[in-house]
Amino acid sequence: MPENVFLKIEGLSKYFEGVRAVDGINLSLKKGEVTSLIGPNGAGKTTFFNCITGMVAPSAGDIYFQKKMISGLKPFQITARGVARTFQNIRLFSEMTVLENVLVGRYTKSAFSIKQTFMGALRQGKKFKQGETETREVAMDLLAFVGLSAQSERPARHLAYGDQRRLEIARAMASDPQLLLLDEPAAGMNPRETHALMDLVGKIQKRGITPFLIEHNMQLVMGVSDQIVVLDHGTKIAQGSPKEIQKDKAVIAAYLGGA
Repeated sequence: MPENVFLKIEGLSKYFEGVRAVDGINLSLKKGEVTSLIGPNGAGKTTFFNCITGMVAPSAGDIYFQKKMISGLKPFQITARGVARTFQNIRLFSEMTVLENVLVGRYTKSAFSIKQTFMGALRQGKKFKQGETETREVAMDLLAFVGLSAQSERPARHLAYGDQRRLEIARAMASDPQLLLLDEPAAGMNPRETHALMDLVGKIQKRGITPFLIEHNMQLVMGVSDQIVVLDHGTKIAQGSPKEIQKDKAVIAAYLGGA
């Protein structure tokens, strides 16, 4: 595998009772490049993400992240290896505060085991207290990064829709991922929020995290992507730069022409 290949997918397929949601996809992503995955509704995009992150088991094919196979691992094991994601439908803990939501994401990266954390909480030892302080500092840094530090004590359900999307991104980043999968992050956003999201994706990239997006908003896709991958009926029909994709006849026929 070439040194610059970050994520490599070979022959990935997922069938549901004969329906080929994902069908024999090969894909290579480079570290540091923003990749967007586009295609019509039902093209298999979210199923593809679900296979990468262990939410569903592939029917066939292999997934390698940093040259190590991750296909077949459980979601928490894949997260521990440096892959995090957000979801098409927001999945925040609505009754918890903004800060607490990010802390939940950070605890998946904690150096303590569950047993150690529990025992440390009972003893209130110095090491445990120091770990809790550092965890809160990281969480607050992430809230500042996405522009939500002033709302840290508000219940998540009280946030505006675009702010909830950014909070979900902060929570995913709390696990210190190297690859961040964003499933339709601009869904439901107004033009101002979408423009702010474009800036945020660029900041995430500069932070050393590789963004991989599913997105329908073509302004965002064309504005942030280094490469674009196009799916249709579970198969990859094109991959290339934004300019190449805009001129691809198969893409125009399947997707862009009907947008």
